[in-house]
Amino acid sequence: MNAFRQLMRAAGSKPPIGTWISSASPIVAEAMGCAGFDWGVVDMEHAPLDMMGLVHLLQALGNTKMVSVVRVPWNDAVMVKRVLDAGATTVLFPFVQNAAEAARAVAATRYPPLGQRGMSGMSRASKFGTVPNYLKSADGGMGVIVQLETPQALAQLEAIAAVDGVDAIFIGPADLSASMGHVGQFTHPSVMQAMADAARRCKGLGKPVGTIGATPEVVTQYRAMGYDYLAIASDMGLLMSGALAAVKSLRGMSDTPHVHSLQTGTQTDAA
Repeated sequence: MNAFRQLMRAAGSKPPIGTWISSASPIVAEAMGCAGFDWGVVDMEHAPLDMMGLVHLLQALGNTKMVSVVRVPWNDAVMVKRVLDAGATTVLFPFVQNAAEAARAVAATRYPPLGQRGMSGMSRASKFGTVPNYLKSADGGMGVIVQLETPQALAQLEAIAAVDGVDAIFIGPADLSASMGHVGQFTHPSVMQAMADAARRCKGLGKPVGTIGATPEVVTQYRAMGYDYLAIASDMGLLMSGALAAVKSLRGMSDTPHVHSLQTGTQTDAA
């Protein structure tokens, strides 16, 4: 059973809370897992993370209860193959625009004849060949989340959600706001309206939908809209906001960078 699907089924009326792992640091990732987050996105799109680094982060998170989701840099079957062999079981695909792209994402996570994942008998995913019948059973344990980030993608939401193998939708407010002409204004009324509409439509389809907010206040607004799983900021965003607040408090310097600007910058990186 896929861990992310299990998390969603067990959530009930309380949306699981997660964060972004953008530091590319195993020790920071493990610390975030120990903090109590239900799930976390190991980011390969905007973080300086290579394949060996991914293995180290997955090993670190394996020591915690945090359910790991790996965001690949792009909807690329070669990259997905390597990420799955490294041990990822749920993949977040950025910038999915239509049902065909969603179907391509799912196919990258399945072995033939259902998909096009390349076979390897000695990968970390199969515990180096010790999992019985891994090649026959692996497909059932894979999770796929597709990220919608433009008005054009939102217009195709129903078709994308209907693709067999798509487990959940994720709405990226940062890129969505930019594509709507509101760069950096993640909570612009038009953006928030689009976010609320997406949540309503996913609810009607029975498809889990998630998003990310820079602050608890914004995340609370998304939760009120009906989002099923939510992330707040990132490891680096939370670290920097705390660090800047401490420096500002002790020095009282008016030229200390504003904490909120870094939090929103984190959201830009994350979504």
